[in-house]
Amino acid sequence: MPKALVPLAGRPMLLWALDGILSAEVDDVIVAVRPDTVDRVARLTAGLPVRVVAGGATRQESVARALEAVPDDQVVLVHDAARPLTPSGLFDLVRAEVARTGAGVIPALTPVDTIKRVQGPEVVETVDRNLLAAVQTPQGFPAGLLRAALRDSDGHTDDASAFEAAGHPVRTVPGDPVAFKITTRWDLRRAEQLLAPAAPSRTGVGIDVHGLDPSRTMRLGGLEWPGQPGLAGHSDADVVCHAIADALLSAAGLGDLGARFGTDRDEEAGRPGLDFVTRTAALLAEAGWAPVHVAVQVVGNRPNVSRRREEMQSLLSAAVGAPVSVAGTTTDGLGLTGRGEGVAAIATALVAVRDAPVSSVP
Repeated sequence: MPKALVPLAGRPMLLWALDGILSAEVDDVIVAVRPDTVDRVARLTAGLPVRVVAGGATRQESVARALEAVPDDQVVLVHDAARPLTPSGLFDLVRAEVARTGAGVIPALTPVDTIKRVQGPEVVETVDRNLLAAVQTPQGFPAGLLRAALRDSDGHTDDASAFEAAGHPVRTVPGDPVAFKITTRWDLRRAEQLLAPAAPSRTGVGIDVHGLDPSRTMRLGGLEWPGQPGLAGHSDADVVCHAIADALLSAAGLGDLGARFGTDRDEEAGRPGLDFVTRTAALLAEAGWAPVHVAVQVVGNRPNVSRRREEMQSLLSAAVGAPVSVAGTTTDGLGLTGRGEGVAAIATALVAVRDAPVSSVP
């Protein structure tokens, strides 16, 4: 089928292209299509302020036929429906530059890849990519000059080439990466991803503080810290894990750590903090939420979390099911943490709606 009619996220590509065009400052829109699809496209665009005309056997012939409806003194923009995501601002930018200069105007992007000139499999030279440009549409021209240029040209791949061959100046304006041309299935998938609605997301905050208990060994971030006095609490008092669990529960609107795994429950006594994190992640999954990222700040004089940061982040990320970043700080001698009487942790979590809820919380 014609590329303009290929479905993109449930709608023909042409309709997505018209969304951008009709949002721009244009006076008239003419759609040139394959002759055997005129009626189909006319039905598809019924109710929109566009005119549908039969194109020719080539792109150049189709543009020439559409130009028949455009007065010579007008600015005309020629656009490919195969660039359906082109923003309306690019149409306005090209139109304004044509009106200002009287030249042909094309959007262009500097290639980001290194460019080689080759002959067969052999590299001949490396080309300075700063001297090259990848050209997009819409391309803008004074209508009368473009009409004459197309009449006298033969076999040009775009309208600007014909305009340039006729001796008229062509200028560039900055293009837009979103205005890419859909040529392959990969291009189509890329466009669908750009059109997909972002999953709803929410943030949450968790804070936990525990005083020291020298009779215990410290557990922090799921790790044991030999030689460091432990923290007092009903479970293992891992403030990092507790803050993370609270932040995740807060973000998902699922209450807090005390409500879910409170100190009134004997079975939670001595429970490893990492276990609270994994069970919290399961609660989120059951409720249809997925962790996206967690950041946690450890506040205290000891231990020095930077020594085992990578190890802690790896362990916590596996438990959460999303990246976890860990940082440490002190309070310059102020408060419980500053006096070395305990350790605190503050965590923030970002969660998003899952593709589909899962069941069963261990």
